[in-house]
Amino acid sequence: MNDNASRQIRLDRHVAALRRCHLCPGMHKPVVSGGAVVSKVLLAGQAPGDKEPILGRPFAWTAGKKLFRWFKDHTGVDETTFRACVYMAAVCRCFPGKKRDGGDRVPNPTEIANCSAWLKAEMALLQPRLVIAVGKLAVLQFLPCGKLDEVVGSVFPVSYNNHRFDLVPLPHPSGASPWPHQKPGNVLLPRALRLIAGHPAWKESVTQPGLAPLSALR
Repeated sequence: MNDNASRQIRLDRHVAALRRCHLCPGMHKPVVSGGAVVSKVLLAGQAPGDKEPILGRPFAWTAGKKLFRWFKDHTGVDETTFRACVYMAAVCRCFPGKKRDGGDRVPNPTEIANCSAWLKAEMALLQPRLVIAVGKLAVLQFLPCGKLDEVVGSVFPVSYNNHRFDLVPLPHPSGASPWPHQKPGNVLLPRALRLIAGHPAWKESVTQPGLAPLSALR
């Protein structure tokens, strides 16, 4: 058995265990997972909304449509290809529930800490060379972030759980946020997506996966 086949088996087991997680009583089940995609590119979102548990995949509703439109418009990669070639993780993998005002509840520090064990295991198993952090909560797991203006549009060499990789932050594609549609967001977002499209890990895992050497997956 080669290294890639062994990695796939271990990732299958990891995702199966993730789907059975019940660490956080305040979270709404089921766990949302993008599946066991062996890749050198990892996307880290914030937390699923109320539609994702029903549809069974991350970024499955309005925000997801916008996110995948960004990638299609700026990298040429459609949603089907993205989901098949990028490992999709998140700060928390369950829907946190609603706040009293109707918005989604932000996961609390205990919930974030509980779920970080899954992300740490994924980092160790996949050894991604490119991580795409979507939304400020996701960015903050890897990098101090005051304003999105300070981080979107740049690539950062960072370390997480003793693994080093390049981080490219993106804003959250929420319909309630005007940031991506006005300056400087409408300049910085395309720049960030161009950085992703030009990254060697993206080319090997997403746009040219059939041409990737086995060493790229080890």
